Amino acid sequence: MRNVVILAGGSGTRLWPLSRADKPKQVLPLAAGNSLLRVAYNRLQGLVDPANIYVCTVAAHTELVREELPELGEHNIIGEPVGRDTANAVGLASAVVARNDPDAVLAIVGSDHLITPEAEFRAAIESGFEVVEQRPRSLVTFGIEPTHPHTGLGYVERGDAIDGTAAFVVDRFREKPDRATAEEYLATGRFWWNSGMFVWRAETVLSVLDALLPESAAQLRQVAAVWDAPEREATLAEIYPTLRKISVDYAVMEPASQGKVDADVVVVPMPVHWLDVGSWAALAGTYEVDAKGNRHDGSALSCLLDSHDNVIVTDDPDHLIAAVGLRGHIIVHTHDVTMVCPLADGERVKDLVAIVQSDHADRYV
Repeated sequence: MRNVVILAGGSGTRLWPLSRADKPKQVLPLAAGNSLLRVAYNRLQGLVDPANIYVCTVAAHTELVREELPELGEHNIIGEPVGRDTANAVGLASAVVARNDPDAVLAIVGSDHLITPEAEFRAAIESGFEVVEQRPRSLVTFGIEPTHPHTGLGYVERGDAIDGTAAFVVDRFREKPDRATAEEYLATGRFWWNSGMFVWRAETVLSVLDALLPESAAQLRQVAAVWDAPEREATLAEIYPTLRKISVDYAVMEPASQGKVDADVVVVPMPVHWLDVGSWAALAGTYEVDAKGNRHDGSALSCLLDSHDNVIVTDDPDHLIAAVGLRGHIIVHTHDVTMVCPLADGERVKDLVAIVQSDHADRYV
């Protein structure tokens, strides 16, 4: 049976101070008044039975998820006691879904993407399902055709087309490149952005984890075995924090693409406009821009003199943000924090959060 798992466990530190530990970016109204999680759920309409849509998140956020998606079934939220990166998240979700359906096929999608047109997104996921149903040992990823030499994303190099499918062989994965390398990738026409979305049979990915990450795989199966039992929470609390923290790309996709296991990695094109809302610069791309290149989140009250190409965000529409001679900066105001940084240093906000957490415990994080 076809299923979809929405990964919603990220902390969103690069969108601090709006995104906080108790109110992560997935549930903030960052998409025209809707949360990113709501948008992610809505674009799945018609793709699978709603009963087969799951959200994998940090256990501390399960009530926030339930408030955002009250239509989710009681057992459709998979809570991790702590985040242990995406290999464990997808392994846990695959094991939990497979316990009642050994033939389960899962699409793994994110909760922090804005994707248009949604019909093309659904068509690509449908193609991924079809590939896996024809080729049960395939691990499908999705490639986004790059529009510019992005240095903040990983890349997939596609090889030959696979007869009778919409997929291509994956020649190799490449990590985030420098500018010159990204320009080379773009020029070849063979490289796509790595979307971080997947389709596979649950038992296929679990068998790959058995081979590549055997200790973690055994422990994830142990958790899934008691998922419907009273000892689930105790077992999770004992086992999950001890799992090796590693991404699914490093643990599964890259070694599988190198022929290290009995599974083949293929890529399906997803011809969409795809925005990974992982930073203020990325989110600002969704805001209206004024004649001087300043971008506002729609609720910001500002007075800017001789100021250009700034991003202004506030959670208080009555708070005036004023600036003189400011160029290329981010200003984010909340009730207890005001954060200012150059747009060029937006990726360093997560480093700033680490310092704030060290100096002020969790008060502002």
